Amino acid sequence: MSSSYYLKEFFGDLPKNIFSGFVVSLVALPLALGLAIASDAPPISGVIASIVGGVVCSIFGGSKLTITGPGNGLVVVLLFSINTLGEGNLYQGYLFTLAAVVFSGVLMFLFGLFRLGALSEFFPSSALQGMLAAIGIGILAKQAHVMIGITEIKGSTIEVLSKIPDSFLFILLNPTRENLIPAFIGIVSFFILIFYSKLRNPLFHLIPAPMWVIIFAISLFYYLEVFVLSGSGLSADLLISLPDNLLANLPFPDFSIITTKRFLAAVISITLIASLESLLSIKAVDKLDPEKRRSNVNKDLKALGLATFISGLIGGLNVVTVIARSSVNVNNGGSNKSSNFFHAIFLIGFVLIFQNQIEKIALPALAAILVYTGYKLAAPDNFIRILRVGKEQAAIYLITLFITIYGGIMTGIGFGIVFTFVFHVIINKNFFIFSRNFFKPNVLMYLEQESGNYYISVENFCSFLNFYKLKRKIGEIPENQHAIIDFSLCDFVDHTVMEDLSDYQRTFNRKGGVFEIIGLDSHSADTQHPFAIRKSLPSNDFFNFQNNLTKRQVSLKQLASILNWRYSPENSFITSKLEAFTYFKTKTLNYQYNELSSLENSFKIVDVSYSEGAFIAKDNLLATFMVIDLKYSIPKFVLDRDFILSTFSEFSNYSEINLNRFPDFSKRFYLAGSNKSKIKNLFDSKLIFFFESHSYYRIESSGNEILIKGKSRVLSINEIKSLLSFSRELLNLLNNKYL
Repeated sequence: MSSSYYLKEFFGDLPKNIFSGFVVSLVALPLALGLAIASDAPPISGVIASIVGGVVCSIFGGSKLTITGPGNGLVVVLLFSINTLGEGNLYQGYLFTLAAVVFSGVLMFLFGLFRLGALSEFFPSSALQGMLAAIGIGILAKQAHVMIGITEIKGSTIEVLSKIPDSFLFILLNPTRENLIPAFIGIVSFFILIFYSKLRNPLFHLIPAPMWVIIFAISLFYYLEVFVLSGSGLSADLLISLPDNLLANLPFPDFSIITTKRFLAAVISITLIASLESLLSIKAVDKLDPEKRRSNVNKDLKALGLATFISGLIGGLNVVTVIARSSVNVNNGGSNKSSNFFHAIFLIGFVLIFQNQIEKIALPALAAILVYTGYKLAAPDNFIRILRVGKEQAAIYLITLFITIYGGIMTGIGFGIVFTFVFHVIINKNFFIFSRNFFKPNVLMYLEQESGNYYISVENFCSFLNFYKLKRKIGEIPENQHAIIDFSLCDFVDHTVMEDLSDYQRTFNRKGGVFEIIGLDSHSADTQHPFAIRKSLPSNDFFNFQNNLTKRQVSLKQLASILNWRYSPENSFITSKLEAFTYFKTKTLNYQYNELSSLENSFKIVDVSYSEGAFIAKDNLLATFMVIDLKYSIPKFVLDRDFILSTFSEFSNYSEINLNRFPDFSKRFYLAGSNKSKIKNLFDSKLIFFFESHSYYRIESSGNEILIKGKSRVLSINEIKSLLSFSRELLNLLNNKYL
């Protein structure tokens, strides 16, 4: 396509990228301040990293939708570096750490220059999750004390964590004004974050949760100062402090200890964690991209390295790709790198215009944001999800978590890799399957002349150790083609590989291709999870799904029998055309299960596991969907409940269609589509009356299929019956019109 086309597209998308950049900045400001404070660095250092990262990476980066700034994963590393290098002098430790940040930027740039972005593939998935959980616990441990106004607690993660009950008890036993006000701010802020996602009011969600916390903290400060007390009741050490003249007071890094071992260790730790966090976030954001574009990770590493170098020179922290803010960008319509740039511009405006208001933010409010962030990283749900994949994955997760807490991040991830390999040897009862075959080429690819399909055969074993070989071959296949991955000759496939293959399957499906996995029929798994380890075993060792049905599954099986339908309870990759629907464009489809389908395949009811966002911004969702396969084509449209922010929803690419002849319908529903005349012809009085007289469902047409969704959860048997009745009536109306 011509450059003029891209320029037209860029300027056409500018309004929504400016809006998305503004919303992201509302999230970025409190997080930048909070992450800097949690690292024992000046608050402004986090904002500097966000501004520099936004400007530099939007110009030189290789990702379209990522947002850059200070990262959660580096809090523990920077905290340790500042305290260790400064030997008790926090400000001097900060200056030494700035020097380490500068060197880290140089190394990250070299990583990108020498195309080392693929190094992230050598980290097992469960070990990475364990490392992230340990980082979350480290953040939560310290910030839980600050959240209730106690800043003096020092020590290791375990020591600080064990003192949390004592801090809460101290507040309860000493209910003075100076103790209760900070605790009140922190606890209320924490509850705002908890209940934010449970409130479905679109107007409330126009402002991100962290900004609601900031609004609450500043409002309470002024209320206490003006109406209740002679002062705010907050001591100076519990309020943010910014330099009076930001440009004149930027610190310069201290390079006087660059030859010491402890400085070198800090540089290596900061670089590896920053690179790893960035690469994982880039990979996660690519999954959320509605256009399914792939980022140039090595170009991104060079941009992040340059941004980190500049940030360190002027007093800022490391610049990394951050998933939470990137998810906000995707969900608010960001479509190119300009949203990252505008988020930086808005941050500059906030700091210059609202400096006095920023200094009224109580540290307990920011600590509450970090406590919530730490909890999301280490939430029990994450462990339960991994346990469902397999007990060995849960063991790897826990081992990495505890060793990271006690021994540090690099030690933890190192042991996580070692123990993952050990578990693989134990599961296979054979060390030589790995040692004998590690250096052998185990991936063969060729183009089948008759069918035109790309066929890949994988031999011996496929795990995190050698997955890069398979990925290299898959990367050569155009994503709109048919790829067949055959594991018939492969004795062992690990969890990391199975999880990543599902990502490829989604990408190929969305680009119009087919990604088919075969050869696992002779393999067994300890769980029914589609990402479980696969090992070549006799067929009588397969997991028997039919003997382990839940009460709901038994009812579904009985319903299928009554309807003379097919029923399958097993988890499987997404095999339907769900990804063709707009509803799933910015969501990640994980797997489907409990599939009910009519014999002629006109109707399909299925429970779907999908997610919004990724990592700490990830919400795992389960819902029941009906898919109707039509024998004819109808206009593409979306029918949803009407609300004021519909234009910023997932179907914002469609134009709203007002049916003036039916004012009551237009008030209740939001109808959108690309072909207005055909849609208006479809929505005649009979169809309008049908929708007005039935329970509310979200309806979407992809042309030849209709997707129907009710509640944002799995439906009961009675609800499924109602959904089926609704769908049958709808199909009859459409058949009468088109047949």
